[in-house]
Amino acid sequence: MSAASKKELRTTGAPAPLPFYSQGVVLGNMVYVSGSLGIDSDTGKFVEGTVADRTTRILENINNILAEAGTSLENAVKLNVFLTDMSNFDVMNGAYAKFFDKGVRPIRTCVAVKELPFGADVEIEASAHL
Repeated sequence: MSAASKKELRTTGAPAPLPFYSQGVVLGNMVYVSGSLGIDSDTGKFVEGTVADRTTRILENINNILAEAGTSLENAVKLNVFLTDMSNFDVMNGAYAKFFDKGVRPIRTCVAVKELPFGADVEIEASAHL
């Protein structure tokens, strides 16, 4: 069995990663996207507004990373959502649902966490196929 080669993904359509991880990695016919925060890649600042606004930005950023690999959220297989306050679950779901309103929806996990990097209130990571 031969080892599959990994390809790092990098796009300006999403915030730059810290130096010790990648925005995303392609391995075989799968794309894995690092946890993404609601940061505008042009300003480097959190999107103002609600968890829904930041969820929308996160999914746009993830879609841009997936596009760099030649795929999109339409091919998402699994997403993991992290919230610092589960009372934002319905608000996050409202924004999330707009991205997955047709076809086979990806599987998903949503958990509450004590805190997220840089004081974020929502983070999402994704896996998709090419």
